[in-house]
Amino acid sequence: MPDIYKKRIAKLLKHSDYTPLKLAQLAKVLGVSSGDYPEFKAAFEEMRRAGHVVVGERSLVSLPAMSGRIIGTFRANARGFGFVTPLEPNAHGDLFVPPRATAEAMTGDIVAVRVRKQGKRGGQIRYRGEVVEILERSQNKFVGTLKKRGDGWEVLPDGTGFIEAISVDDVGAKGAKQKDKVVVEILSYPKEQYLARGVIVEVLGKAGRYDSEIKSIIHQFHLPIEFDGDCNEHAREAATGYDSENIEGREDITGKVIVTIDPPDAKDFDDAISVEQDDEGNWVLGIHIADVSNFVQADSALDIEAKERGNSVYLPGKVIPMLPEILSNGVCSLQPDQKRFVKSAYLTYDEQGNILSRRFANSVIKSTERLTYQQAERILKGHTKVAKHETVELVKNMERLSQVIEKRRYENGMLHLDLPEIELVMDKSRRIVDAKPADDSYPHTIIEMFMVEANDAVAALLDRLNIGFMRRIHPEPDALSLKNLAKLVRAFGYNLPRNPDRAAIQDLLAAVKGTDSSFGVNLAVLRSFEKAEYAPVNIGHFALASIHYCHFTSPIRRYADLLVHRVLEFYLQNRVDLAKDISVEIDLTEVGKHISFTEQRAEDAERELKNVLLLQMLSKRINEELDCVVTGLTGFGVFVQSRKFGIEGLIQMGDLGPDEWKYNQRAGCIVGERTGRSIRLGQGLKVRIISVNVAARQLNVSPVEPLAKEPVRKKKGAKKSPKGRVRKRPRRKK
Repeated sequence: MPDIYKKRIAKLLKHSDYTPLKLAQLAKVLGVSSGDYPEFKAAFEEMRRAGHVVVGERSLVSLPAMSGRIIGTFRANARGFGFVTPLEPNAHGDLFVPPRATAEAMTGDIVAVRVRKQGKRGGQIRYRGEVVEILERSQNKFVGTLKKRGDGWEVLPDGTGFIEAISVDDVGAKGAKQKDKVVVEILSYPKEQYLARGVIVEVLGKAGRYDSEIKSIIHQFHLPIEFDGDCNEHAREAATGYDSENIEGREDITGKVIVTIDPPDAKDFDDAISVEQDDEGNWVLGIHIADVSNFVQADSALDIEAKERGNSVYLPGKVIPMLPEILSNGVCSLQPDQKRFVKSAYLTYDEQGNILSRRFANSVIKSTERLTYQQAERILKGHTKVAKHETVELVKNMERLSQVIEKRRYENGMLHLDLPEIELVMDKSRRIVDAKPADDSYPHTIIEMFMVEANDAVAALLDRLNIGFMRRIHPEPDALSLKNLAKLVRAFGYNLPRNPDRAAIQDLLAAVKGTDSSFGVNLAVLRSFEKAEYAPVNIGHFALASIHYCHFTSPIRRYADLLVHRVLEFYLQNRVDLAKDISVEIDLTEVGKHISFTEQRAEDAERELKNVLLLQMLSKRINEELDCVVTGLTGFGVFVQSRKFGIEGLIQMGDLGPDEWKYNQRAGCIVGERTGRSIRLGQGLKVRIISVNVAARQLNVSPVEPLAKEPVRKKKGAKKSPKGRVRKRPRRKK
C-alpha cells in the first residue's frame, strides 16, 4: 500500500492547480478512508524523510523547490528541444531544455542538468535547463531506415527516441541495401557537430513492408518472441500428458449447453458460458475458464517465462502469446466438441440481477458451439438458423441476464466510457487500405458483464478468506482532477458539480451520448482518471464500482489471472492455510509492478504499429480532409485526433490562421490575440493533411478553413463615409 499512496501523493502535489494543504486535508482530497489513514500517514512520513515532500509554515505540504542541479530522465522532441523529468519530484515539475543545451541526450537517458531561472510569468518563476552530463544511456541499439548520403551511409532512426541520423560503415557486411529497415548498434554517441557512429547488426527487410515494420516494433519495445527449449519441452509434455478421461476431482458437465463467443480471428478461447434456471426460477450463470494452472506449474521454466512476458501482445495481424501455442491454441483452448479442463464459477441471481449465491468448482466441459460476436448478434436479431437450437436459446437467455446485471451495476455506479475503437482494414499484402469502427454489438457487453461478475466474485471470495492475491485496482480520482474536469466540461456547455460522484459522471456521459461533444467529454473523463494496475492492496475498482476486484477470466493471455487461479485451487483443495503461507512468500507488489509494465508495453507497441501502418497509408493521401477533434494544446501547436483513423496529427501555430496565437495553460485553451478566437480540448475541427513523416511518427495537418481571417484592407483610393462605411471613389469619365 505505501507505494500506491506515494505515487498518488506525488501526482497530486505536481498538479498545476495544487495549493498547499495540511496532511489531513491531503488525505481527504485523495479519498483516503479513516481506516486507511495510518498507512497513508506512514507512506507520507517515508516521503518526508527522503526529502521528496516538505512540510512548511502552518504544516502545509508541498514538493521541494527546484534546486540548481537536478538528475532526471530526458525526453527529446523532434524540434530539437527536450524536457527532463526529475527523478526526485519538485514543485516545478518537468524542466524545459532548449535546443542548444541538450548535449545530444536521447529519450530515456539519465542526465544531470544545470538549472537557470528565466524570470517570472503569471507570478511564477520560470526555469530552463542545460544538460551538463549524460549519466546513463537508455539503450545502444536502434531500428531505422538505411539511406545513402553523399559518399557515406546513414540510418534514420524510427520514432522519437533518437532524432538525428546515425553514420554507419561497411553496410555490405550484412548485405544491407538502400531503404532497408535495419538494427544499428551505437559505437560512439554524437558529439557537437559529429553524428553518432554505429554498425548494422541485423537487416529486418525493406522499409514499409508489413513484416519489416513488425520486426521493427518487436525490437523497439523489446518484445519476447521465441520460447526457449525448456519452455517448449514443458509445453509439449503438458500437452501430450493431457488425459481428458482422467477427471478425478472434477465435475463432469460435458452434457451442459456451453458456448464461447469471440472475435472471428480468435484462436485462444479461454472463457465459455452456460445459463440455466434452478428449481426456484433463479438464473444460474456458469463462467467456465480454461484451467491453465493445471498445465503450467509454479516456478517451472514455463511459469518463469510467462511471468517475464506478463501477457500476450496483440498487434495488427500478429499475436505474440504468453504461452506456447501448443497450449494457448491447443489443450488450454476451449474448442467446440473437445473435452477441456476449466475452473467454473456459478453465480445465482434473482430477477433484479442481485447475486444470491456463489459456488466454484474444477470441471470438465465440452463446448457446444463456437460463436463469433457477429453470429451472436444475428441470433439476437432473430436469425435463428446460424446456430444450433440449444445455442440460440442459450444466447437469448444470456442477453436477458446480462441486461439485468448491467442495470444493477449501473445503479451501483459503474462507469462506461464511449470511446469507439477502430479496426484496420488490410489488403492481401497486409497493407492498410482503410479503417472502420470496431464491432461494438451487444454480445460484447454480454461477455464483458459476465467476465466482470466472475472477477468480482472470485476477489470477494479470496477477500473473505483473508488470502493475499493479485488484485486489479483502479484508484478513485483525486479532487483536483475532478475539479479540472468540471471546469473543462463547462466549455462544452455542460455542468458538473465541483466534486462529482459516480452518479454525476454517469449523468454527464448520458447527456453527451450521441452528440458532437461525446468524444471530447469522454476523453476528458478518461484523462481525469487514474490508470488501472496490478497490486495486492485492497483499493477496489473505481470505474466498475467494485469493492473487491481481480482478473480471473483470461489465464491464457494474462499472468495475473494465472496467479489468481493458483490461489483459487488451494481453496478448492481445502488448503487455505497453505495458500496464505505461499502468498506471504511471493512478492506480489514487485510482480504487480512488472506485469503492469508489460501490459503498458503491449498497449504502446500496438498503438505504435497502428500509427506506423496508418501513416504509411496517409502518406499517399496528401491534401485529403480528415474529421478531427482537438486532443492536446501546447505552446507550439494543436494536436488533433482523426475520428475515423484514431491517429493524432499536429497543427503548428502558424497554420491556425493569421493571428498571434498564445497558449493559456490556466484557461486550458489557445487564443488568438487579435481576433479572440479560442481553441479548446474536445473541439471538432476539419483538417487537411499537409505532410507525413513515417520514421518520425509525424502527421502534420492544417485547418481546412483558417481559424482567423486576414484583416480587411482598405482599397487604394477609398475613403470613409461620415458613418464609417467605405465607399468607392467615383470613376472619372474619359
